[in-house]
Amino acid sequence: MSSAGKIAITGGTGFVGQAVLDAAKRRDLAVRALARRVPDDRPAVEWVHGNLHDEPALRSLAGGADAVVHIAGLTNTPDIAEFARANVAGTQAMIDAAKGAGAKRFVFVSSLSARKPDLSAYGASKLEAEKLVEASGLDWTIVRPPAVYGPRDSDMFELFKSARLGIVPLPPGGATSLIHVDDLAALLLDLVPSSPIVRRKLFEPDDGRVGGWSHKELAKEIGRAVGRPVLAPHLPRGVLLGAAKIDKLVRGDGAKLTADRVGYMCHPNWVARSDKSVPDSVWSPAIKSEQGLRQTAEWYRRENWL
Repeated sequence: MSSAGKIAITGGTGFVGQAVLDAAKRRDLAVRALARRVPDDRPAVEWVHGNLHDEPALRSLAGGADAVVHIAGLTNTPDIAEFARANVAGTQAMIDAAKGAGAKRFVFVSSLSARKPDLSAYGASKLEAEKLVEASGLDWTIVRPPAVYGPRDSDMFELFKSARLGIVPLPPGGATSLIHVDDLAALLLDLVPSSPIVRRKLFEPDDGRVGGWSHKELAKEIGRAVGRPVLAPHLPRGVLLGAAKIDKLVRGDGAKLTADRVGYMCHPNWVARSDKSVPDSVWSPAIKSEQGLRQTAEWYRRENWL
């Protein structure tokens, strides 16, 4: 893609999407983004009002774009049927719009949870979406990020908030990879230009930490980031399911811990696979997680989240 080409982005007002827009601005890239509610603080972005089920909006989004970066998706819901509508049907609608507009390059943000679709409806929906992308005939690349953290994130924030209280309840023993949202944003833009080493490939990026983070190591590192030693007990699956019910009672549809999330939280291995790593000639992580976690805690304090 030429430097003058336009990139169409879904999910531009979300956690990852905002980081991509920040990175695109730093690179002086022309961006068109889809939003249910158009923000007034990003005048450089060409906004399209709509959602993934609004065909005219998707046609407008893809029209004249050289590439689509499809970030939008549902990560948490009390109604698991909504995963299929948002992540599967929504991805097919974006594929159709891209093909109709002649936007051949398609970068799709999936999830490591797609590796084990039997563990959660979310993971199953992401795997189904991947299959649609692979069968699309487009020039695609799929990215399966591990746990994404950084400024504006409300999911990992729950761990920082717990660490401030000195205790971080954990799922049964296991390990996970991490990636800072700014590194993920840089990767997605680095994948926009097509080449044989990224075309029709699936990547599992991470922060470069071999073997990922054990749950307990991560809890203690978050404790260091917020300046507190933490107790980090491993909780059985049954206890976590009970906690999900309590979260539902307390926060209703805004609950962060759901039974579906417990399903994949209890899997012991969410470490990015080295055979799916991004070639160094394309991208490499710039932010070590120790540094990124400290900076994220500082952002939470600055924004009065902590």
